[in-house]
Parts: sequence; C-alpha cells; structure tokens
Amino acid sequence: MKLLLSSAILTGKLAAKLSRVCGYGGSSFPGLLARLFCPGALKKLAAQVRKGIIVVTGTNGKTTTVNMITGVLQEAGFKTISNREGANMISGITTSFIMNSIASGKIDCDYAVIEVDEASIPEVLDNLSPRLVVLTNFFQDQLDRYWELGKVIGIIRDSLLGQSQTTLVLNADDPLVAQFHRTTCLPVYYFGLAADKNTGKRDPTAREARLCPFCGSLLVYNYCHYGQLGAYSCPDCGFKRPKPQVEAMEAGEEGVYSLTYPGSMVPSIAALEMQTQGLHNVYNALAAFSVSILLGVNLQTILGGLRKYRPAIGRMENFRHGNNQVYLNLVKNPTGFNQGLETLCEDRGAGDVLIVLNDNFADSRDISWIWDVNFEMLAARQKHLQCFICSGLRGEEVALRLKYAGIPTGKIVANASMNQAVRAVLGGNRGSTYIFSTYTALRPVHKIIESLVEKGDKSDQGMPSVS
Repeated sequence: MKLLLSSAILTGKLAAKLSRVCGYGGSSFPGLLARLFCPGALKKLAAQVRKGIIVVTGTNGKTTTVNMITGVLQEAGFKTISNREGANMISGITTSFIMNSIASGKIDCDYAVIEVDEASIPEVLDNLSPRLVVLTNFFQDQLDRYWELGKVIGIIRDSLLGQSQTTLVLNADDPLVAQFHRTTCLPVYYFGLAADKNTGKRDPTAREARLCPFCGSLLVYNYCHYGQLGAYSCPDCGFKRPKPQVEAMEAGEEGVYSLTYPGSMVPSIAALEMQTQGLHNVYNALAAFSVSILLGVNLQTILGGLRKYRPAIGRMENFRHGNNQVYLNLVKNPTGFNQGLETLCEDRGAGDVLIVLNDNFADSRDISWIWDVNFEMLAARQKHLQCFICSGLRGEEVALRLKYAGIPTGKIVANASMNQAVRAVLGGNRGSTYIFSTYTALRPVHKIIESLVEKGDKSDQGMPSVS
C-alpha cells in the first residue's frame, strides 16, 4: 500500500508540473490521476493531520471563508493545508494534499482547511472525518448540477449523520442552515449579524426559504439582511433564529463591527475591522472568527489575521488601471450576483460594466438564473453608468436581459470576444470598472486584465467576495 501511495503522489506531482507548463491550472487533474493509482490516497494523507480538519461548504462564501481561516491559523504559527484557489471537488482536494506531501506519503500539517462543493460532501466527509464543518448559507445554485435546494440540503444532512465527532459551525441567520442542529443532533456553534442601519431598507421578499423547514408554515421576519438571512421565526412550531455565540453589530465607523463572543466568564466584546466591504464578507469573517475561537486561537491573532486578508482571484479582486479601479468578481447565482451589483450601485464613481457569461458545465448549462438577478437596480442607476458590455458564450442573452431590465439599448454592447470586451471596458476610462464573470471565463478574463495593468499596479484593497 505504501508503494501505491508513493506512486500516486509522484504521478500527481508530475501531472501538476506538466499541467502548469502547458498553461493549465493543475488543481484537479493530478488528484484524479492519483486516485486512479491509489483510491485511498486522500484518506491516508488526511489521517496524518495532527489537530483536525475544517470543512467549509454552502452556496456562497466558501473560498473567502477558507482563506480567512487559513490566514488566521498561519498567523498563529500553525502549518496548514488548504485548497485556497477553490478546487473543491474530490480530485481538487486530493491534489491539495498531494502537493503538500513528500514522495514517501508523509505530510507535516497541523490543520487542513478545505472548501467542499456541496454535491461532493458525501465522498469528501467519508475521506476526511472533519473536526469542524462550517455551513455558510444555502441559495438556489445551478439547477442542472445541484438539483433542487432541498435535495442538496438533504444530501449534506444525511452525510453529517455519520460524523459523530464533528462540531457544526452554523449561520444562525439562515433558516436553511440553522435547521441542521435539530436534523443532525451534532454539537453546534452559531454566528450571526445583528440588525444595522440599512436592515429596514433591504427588500425582504427575495428569499429562498419562505417556509419553516419543520412544519411548512410561513416564516415571519423581524428584519432581513439579504436573501433569507435575518431574524426569522415560525408562528406555529416555534422554530426561530437561535442566539449566536458570535454576533456582529455595526459600530458606526465604516468597515468596523463590534463582536460579541463567549469569554471565560461573561460574553466579551472585540472590534472587527473589515478590509473588504459587503455584508456577505462580514458573514465570512464571522465564520472564520468562530472557527478560530473554537480552535483556541488568541483573540489578537484572530483579529490580526482577518485584517490581513486579501481577496482570492475573482472575489471582487481589485486592480488599478491608470487612475481608475477595476473590480473582478466571480458570479454563479442570483444572490451572489445581486450582492455584487449592490456594491456597484453604492459606488458613485462607477462608470462601465462588463458581464461575461459562459454556459460550460462548470458554469451551469442552464442560464435561466440570470432572469432572477436584479439587474433592474442597474437600470435605476443607468444615468451614472456609461456602458454595459456583454461577452462570453452567452453574452447576447445577457444583453437581452439588460434590455428587459430597462437599460437603454444604446448603452448595451454585445461582443463575443472576451479579449476585445475586456480591452474595451478598460479603455473607456470613465471611472471604476466592474467586471462580472462566470467560472470558466474567470481565469481568461483575469489573465487579460493582468496583461493590461502595469506590473505592481494590482491593488491590495479588497472588496466583497461572495463565493
């Protein structure tokens, strides 16, 4: 078996090197090959993690949360393994472990922090036996890959039933997540966000979960942050938002939140400074903070690690082009897209917008979800926005959607060439530029942007990331 594992590791490392030489990412194929040589490779490598494995899953915020947790643990001096670039299926996760092992099959790791695709949870949990599982949120996402949301939730729930040594870290504000305490009977630790100055202004109707997951009655909301996230209760069976152990409240100063968390005797308070904007990033930071507290990391180390966080590729990644900011954001479902659009609409300096929509398997073949995106908010601000360029394999469909959203056709341009589209939107030089891209277009678009901005001109300042 040792020979098989060594062969699998060497094959995987060689495949990764060749893949990168050929211009590919090399994040999944090496793991796929390794598992062909040694099907038990991932389980054998994962068993060597000394202090425990943290799994992060859910619809939005996985990559950001993993990167935040990893940053805090590294700040604390721990050796970590993570799939920070977001290769979150079984092959990509196997690659992450292989690339951190030596040929003999040994790894030197305190914690592994692993993002997991929702549909891959059953196989991954069987191989990893995690200490903590973080559930960020559940929104409708890629029906042709993930089926109905209820089925995805059921698969994750059933997979967790066999993990008796696992503690769940749950978003208290999402009823679809909070229900896991009752349905799995595992130990739980909740995080959440208190009402803020904008709570009453947000649309409370755009929710994935209107009904109680236990009795089917209509949930009542005292306030709603976005989607179905807020303070909910069921008038019939009593199911309601649980009191979070870690809760954030806006402190008045932009980007600063007051955190309450369990202290040694009484709840303690800390100031969380967000380097990235957006409520969704506050949730990501709360999840990372909760995990770090559970692992016993020192408070100042946690806050320092979170302050140093910078977005991963395409998580509202920020570039500077001339005197203007360029923001690149991955989009894959209506809720995530809406959060990015809200950030755009809050930017009074925004000028041009590029939307790149592909319909490859990893993007979702079914693009009907774009009709659930609230592009109408762009129409309300179209006087301030100069140009809307639509590109990718299904760019024309995006252009049609923008037309029906009420954006003047004279401002909409369809260009199938991503290269030309990126150059055109950056060449406009009319304030901040926002680029929204689906998954398979993200790296090509990123590469084009980097070729156009001056070396060293990539900004460190982050913006909202939602996946």
